Amino acid sequence: MPPPHDGPRSAAPAAASLPLIVLALFPFALGYLLSYLYRAVNAVVAPDLVREMGLSPTELGLLTSAYLASFSIFQLPLGVALDRYGPRRVQAALVALGAAGSVLFAFSDGVTKLTLARALIGIGFCGGLMASFKAVVIWVPEPRRALANGCIMSLGGLGLLFATTPLDLASQAYGWRAVFVGLAAVTLVVALLIWLAVPERASAAVAVAPLSTQIRQVGQIYSDRVFLALVPLLATTAGTHIAIQTLWAGPWFKDVAGLDRLDVANSLLAMAAGLTVSFLGTGVVADRLVRRGYSLLTVMMGFVVLFLTAQVGLVLAPSNRWVALGLWCLFAMTGHVAVLAYPWLARYFGASLSGRSNTAINLTMFVWAFLAQFGIGAIISLLPSKPGGGYPASSYQLAFGVFLAVQLLALAWYLVNYRRVRAAQAG
Repeated sequence: MPPPHDGPRSAAPAAASLPLIVLALFPFALGYLLSYLYRAVNAVVAPDLVREMGLSPTELGLLTSAYLASFSIFQLPLGVALDRYGPRRVQAALVALGAAGSVLFAFSDGVTKLTLARALIGIGFCGGLMASFKAVVIWVPEPRRALANGCIMSLGGLGLLFATTPLDLASQAYGWRAVFVGLAAVTLVVALLIWLAVPERASAAVAVAPLSTQIRQVGQIYSDRVFLALVPLLATTAGTHIAIQTLWAGPWFKDVAGLDRLDVANSLLAMAAGLTVSFLGTGVVADRLVRRGYSLLTVMMGFVVLFLTAQVGLVLAPSNRWVALGLWCLFAMTGHVAVLAYPWLARYFGASLSGRSNTAINLTMFVWAFLAQFGIGAIISLLPSKPGGGYPASSYQLAFGVFLAVQLLALAWYLVNYRRVRAAQAG
């Protein structure tokens, strides 16, 4: 079945100057920075939430994953909106909504209210990366899009850096509620920057087809055989990475490695630094290899193998602290590489469908991240806690092992369907 598209397969934008491209993309990168910060903040403030609210691992997982659940639900309407109205207007409105969610979170006094507020934050940042990728399609020529995506993600990765030791120190000094009020103020400034500073481009907001047609084409994307061959691997690897790094890595360092609060935050900082460097490094590697004739999917598969290898090591629960940290850093640096499939699929489906094809991947990815973040907590809770608090290494081994097994099944599915994907690459 040929890919559904309502325009040219690759609509390269007219040449734009580098300063103009930076002006067009930088505010979106700031939005993605905040998206990652909010996504990971609970890994640091979890001890405060557990102490104040008396949360179990299951409740902590559900509260934290509310961000991912609402984020996922809004991916399909987000894709239609991005293709129809352009990233500037859509993202400015969403980020402002995220600021409101942060204020509500700061003043919530119960688990239910916190969960609803976090869900609102998830809606506010459901376009953090997808709006950026849509802007890249609008402003950047196709051969350089993987590099542009990597640059945006490397800046976005700073959000994960801030959501470690710096945020932990701020939380201890001023309290987690004050931290969320401060985040809300910064978030509102970024929303205004996107609205006021980003230039418009005519192609960014043109409805290339009636709304009913655009919605119907989402179904065509989900029924495409090449998409179905790829998406299980993309969703399970990237979704598991998000679920673990933004929540369960912190409790692992505390319960399994026996680290104190500051050492946990510093370990998360090391992981975040590795992820931030790898965002740009992955883009640079992909850019060079693609220009030498390699497919983006081939490059992606090399990183996927490293990611799965890191998880095997973590399931074995190494006793040496530094070996464990090395595995966690490898986990952090390779778990996001499903992003390399975004520009490949945007080209496959056509530029006019790029917003919907990207959000179609994102939907499956964040649904899996939600299931993994909640599911890991539920599995950990199956085993009795330790007398002094926390859970034994075996509980984390079981939880991580279950989700690793699913990723290996998804890899097997991809390999079974590889001929179809290779034919699409040749076409």
